[in-house]
Amino acid sequence: MPRKRKHVTSEIIKEFSSQLSGFVIGRVNRHEDAQDVIQDVWYQLSRLTNLDELENISAWLYRVARNKITDLYRKKSDVLLEDYTYETEEDEVEIRDILLLDTTNDPELTLFKQIFWDALLKALNELPEKQRQVFILNEIEGVTLQEIATTQQENIKTIISRKTYAVKHLRKRLLNLYNDLN
Repeated sequence: MPRKRKHVTSEIIKEFSSQLSGFVIGRVNRHEDAQDVIQDVWYQLSRLTNLDELENISAWLYRVARNKITDLYRKKSDVLLEDYTYETEEDEVEIRDILLLDTTNDPELTLFKQIFWDALLKALNELPEKQRQVFILNEIEGVTLQEIATTQQENIKTIISRKTYAVKHLRKRLLNLYNDLN
């Protein structure tokens, strides 16, 4: 990229960055998705070969952002477990009554769901605080293990170890329920 073009691109980013970020963040559910969309917009800008031919750079940026947001929602949307959690007044994470998002009214399944979630919550509460925290942050809130390590100022291997111990404990505690499904 020629030096002048780099300068023009960086000036555009400086000028529109905060406004475009606010636009995108207001239209997507997850912060990570918003960051991906914004990054895609800047990437598209950097790939433009006819930057001087654009009459209205602002309109172009917002159109690209809207298209990227549309693309994001058109992709097969994954249902995240975090969408079914909430915090109680005692700052404990509770999981709403779901099991594999099954909506049938089968009485046996309804009973199994209740037993499963009770067992999972009980098993989570048996974990040491740091293991439970890593498991919940990673599996329920979608935070990467590296982000957890950075935030907690811990070695990544320590965080991985905590997660491993938590998973082993949960597997052991939920094994009977798993076997009941088979």
